[in-house]
Amino acid sequence: MTKRPGRRRSGRRASRAGTVAVVVAAPEWHRRLRSASTIARRAARAALGTAGARHSGEVAVVLADNRLSRRLNRTWRGKDQPTNVLSFSAAGSGPMAAPRLLGDVVLAGGVVAAEAAAQGKRLSAHLTHLVVHGVLHLLGHDHERGRDAQRMEAIEIRILRRLGIANPYEAAP
Repeated sequence: MTKRPGRRRSGRRASRAGTVAVVVAAPEWHRRLRSASTIARRAARAALGTAGARHSGEVAVVLADNRLSRRLNRTWRGKDQPTNVLSFSAAGSGPMAAPRLLGDVVLAGGVVAAEAAAQGKRLSAHLTHLVVHGVLHLLGHDHERGRDAQRMEAIEIRILRRLGIANPYEAAP
């Protein structure tokens, strides 16, 4: 068998965009979804490779519980409740850190699972979407204004389609 340049045997492309570390800070993630780490890593790499090819660096995805999410949300955003995904950019952490460390994406297991159930989505698909969403924030995308939100959603939809996941913004039939 001849190996094609730039491809691994498994058929996955090596990520030139950066490194992804996944930290399982709450065991509940593996009780809910055994492959949570693999899904999170794949989603982050896809977002880095598609939307941030010019940004080589490291992203940490933290699979947390609601308690940690609430504490971080209260400390950094002044909101005393857990939230599905938080992105913490490392851009302001010094001249040497910015190109290397893009930041952290923290996901609250309970919130993500409840949202997936309420929206009739597979937990794996919702986790993938939120990781992509969080990484795009680290790459500078935002959704505060209408045009910015449309641009960010279009990028998310394109990345998710490549991962075999339907448009999360369309109403379910």
